[in-house]
Amino acid sequence: MTQKPNFTLIFAPEIIAHLRAIDKKYHSLIRETIAEQLSYTPLEITRNRKPLEQPAPFSATWELRFGSQNRFRVFYEVNTAEEQTVLILAIGVKDREILLIGGEEVEL
Repeated sequence: MTQKPNFTLIFAPEIIAHLRAIDKKYHSLIRETIAEQLSYTPLEITRNRKPLEQPAPFSATWELRFGSQNRFRVFYEVNTAEEQTVLILAIGVKDREILLIGGEEVEL
């Protein structure tokens, strides 16, 4: 029997454009990692999941890093009040010092 997720994942409408800028071969990895990492313990600090200092891209409060050389970034915020939701605000690709979200460079 599988455990029911504690948090509901909600994707911002802009995520569609962000994913279009990423090769389709990575979409399943992105989907699976987000579900695995953020459905149960999105507020647990790990080596690849950390709270962000403000101001942060898209006003996100958390960042998840994953993939080969941690090249993918997911920016999100968590609502633990009543809904227990995780709002995915942006998905991007980091290449050395450059973060690309939706094909555009974003300042960190």
